[in-house]
Amino acid sequence: MLEIIRIPVLSDNYVWLVHEPDSKETMVVDPAVAEPVLNEAEKRGWKITQIWNTHWHPDHTGGNAAIKEATGCHITGPEAEQARIPTLDTMVKEGDQVRLGEVLAKVMDVPAHTAGHIAFHIPDQKVVFVGDTLFAMGCGRLFEGTPAQMFDNMQKLSKLPGDTKVYCAHEYTQANGEYALVAEPDNQALKERMDAVLAARAKGEATVPTTIALEVATNPFMRSASVEQLAERRIAKDNF
Repeated sequence: MLEIIRIPVLSDNYVWLVHEPDSKETMVVDPAVAEPVLNEAEKRGWKITQIWNTHWHPDHTGGNAAIKEATGCHITGPEAEQARIPTLDTMVKEGDQVRLGEVLAKVMDVPAHTAGHIAFHIPDQKVVFVGDTLFAMGCGRLFEGTPAQMFDNMQKLSKLPGDTKVYCAHEYTQANGEYALVAEPDNQALKERMDAVLAARAKGEATVPTTIALEVATNPFMRSASVEQLAERRIAKDNF
């Protein structure tokens, strides 16, 4: 089984440090900064061999160069954004596979937050790294894409097995949940989830990873019945 460590950085980012014990390979998902990631790996006696980027934004790639310089690691990221991530060694797109030791990840195209955003799905481990496409009770802002693209992303991700753990890149859950309660005030599962989220945040605890099943039950974007409804909800959340 993969060991997946949450590293909180900046104001609300999560970097994921992922260790495959058989091969002893260690990978970083979306390193915003380098120092806390290098320190955590060193503390555990792990050598970082790879970085996987989901999209080009600096709070997901800012640590690439320094980690690569320190470790000689190999960096994989979205083919469509290679011009904006100059540190990439391997460019991937929908249908490609990425390997960490003996563990295989399938690349999914999930554009909308950025034009070339990808996710990494590891079926055998029931894990998906989604960057800023899917959040706990939310989705990414549509900086470079359309509501139709995000609707397609939500449909695609909702078809993954319900017990798939979703590793997103920000602690946005409480704010997302506050809007979700406005979007779906009669959703009992959502009300119960928000109670748990508020309790966790009051104790300073993280609320991710989440699961596909939990998002299908409580996420107003994943639950949108049409492109139009998702578009309305995204505009409403942006102005919330």
